[in-house]
Amino acid sequence: MIKTHEVEQMTCVAKGCNHGPAPIPEEGKWIQAKEIKDISGYTHGIGWCAPQQGTCKLSLNIKEGVIQEALVETIGCTGMTHSAAMAGEILPGKTILEALNTDLVCDAINTAMRELFLQIVYGRSQSAFSEGGLSIGAGLEDLGKGLRSQTGTIFSTLEKGPRYLELTEGYIVKLALDKDDQIIGYQFLKIGPMLDQIKNGKDANEAYKDNLGTYGRFTEAARYIDPRKE
Repeated sequence: MIKTHEVEQMTCVAKGCNHGPAPIPEEGKWIQAKEIKDISGYTHGIGWCAPQQGTCKLSLNIKEGVIQEALVETIGCTGMTHSAAMAGEILPGKTILEALNTDLVCDAINTAMRELFLQIVYGRSQSAFSEGGLSIGAGLEDLGKGLRSQTGTIFSTLEKGPRYLELTEGYIVKLALDKDDQIIGYQFLKIGPMLDQIKNGKDANEAYKDNLGTYGRFTEAARYIDPRKE
């Protein structure tokens, strides 16, 4: 280590206050994080690309600094879905410092990694006060039945009003309108469970009917419309 002449000539003064970093909550413990291996936790980060045409939600389960589990969810850009496929292969096994400095193929995923890194090294994780942290595979619980991302897709115009296309319950089949043409409910299709039933041998038409549901005052509607056609 090279020092300047001025520093070489200085008298050594004792450093009295040296208590280390402030403890952060990690998996039910208070940890003084000094190295990457001191970081554990499960948390999320949101990222976006430069033209802001797409976004990524990245969820990582980190144990002793190493990524054990990754959930990469993207929306708004066709190419980003393929980037997510590559990032899903890249991330597990890397330390969070490696991942921060690895090209994760898409700017939105890289930005999500940056935001997630900041949260977790400051102790702001979903599992901060969960003793032992979350099990590997906890990310699948965010997806629910059928293992599909929670997606909300709404399209609207000034002239024709809103169209609900997809909500957390599933694919919107019909919108229920009252006598004033206001939305009072909808019929939805649970695509994940439906496909699971079809894969298990159930007739497609029966599976379709089994996984239809309604929300709101659907049965009280004056009329129903297909939001994708009408």
